[in-house]
Amino acid sequence: MKNIPTFSICNLLGADQCVTEFLIMRIEEFLSAHRDIRFPHRHTFYQIVLFTGGGGTHSIDFQKFQVIPHQVYAMGPGQIHTWEFEPETEGYIINFNESFFTAFCHNPNFVQEFPLFNAVAGVPVNILEAECCGEVHALMEHMLKEFRAENDFKQDILRSMLLQLLVILSRQLPRPAQSVISRHQLTVLRNFERLIEQHFREKRLPRDYAEMLFITPNHLNALVNSVVGKPAGELIRDRVVLEAKRLLVNSDFNISQIADALHFEDNAYFTRFFKKYTGMSPEIFRQEYAKNAAVEIDFMA
Repeated sequence: MKNIPTFSICNLLGADQCVTEFLIMRIEEFLSAHRDIRFPHRHTFYQIVLFTGGGGTHSIDFQKFQVIPHQVYAMGPGQIHTWEFEPETEGYIINFNESFFTAFCHNPNFVQEFPLFNAVAGVPVNILEAECCGEVHALMEHMLKEFRAENDFKQDILRSMLLQLLVILSRQLPRPAQSVISRHQLTVLRNFERLIEQHFREKRLPRDYAEMLFITPNHLNALVNSVVGKPAGELIRDRVVLEAKRLLVNSDFNISQIADALHFEDNAYFTRFFKKYTGMSPEIFRQEYAKNAAVEIDFMA
């Protein structure tokens, strides 16, 4: 299996149009224009997709989902993605770079503040209620018309509409198990998730993160459990397992290199860890993924 290709917005639009940091198209037009996209792949940008009709499947970081109307998914940079859409699949696809917002916003984590793109504890796929789906559909159609026009302040209008979309979709996410959560608690949780992303390779214990957050390990564990429904240690472990899977599907890395990259003591320890939490050895996971990827490529061909 070849390495997982990584696409930027420039790859999709061509070098002559790569000055843009935002792209919106109808799904059917996108699929027709980009028949050469290889699977599986990953992006350097954020992506939001709304399905209004059709069917098929798509997967995000090894989770497979059935395509149904009113479904929306949000994906961040680096996540591994593949799809098998039926010919009549309809909807909208939005791609944007983080710099689309940070160019005018002083908060470098602005986009990451939205739970839509949280690879650790977020919900990558959600089904919108009919009323909300209609609102999102209308907003995306408006964005598409603005994107195709040559109006003054076009980028500013698109940025404001994209921000509105992020808020609407974030409000539609399933509520946490504990409905009452303070702004401070939410900030602590978001900071914990951000720290996991930065340090999961070398820090595996909740107490390490609690220390960086200036709270006790018990406080951190109770907060994560009440909101996410799992202990803090499990979030850290899930991120390590996810990264191991991502590295395993890249044929440039052997098992020893992956174990070293994830700061495991040796191959044997990494193999035991991976098998304990996935039910298969790293070698079997790699073989099964390569086999399934080959089937998907044949299907798309």
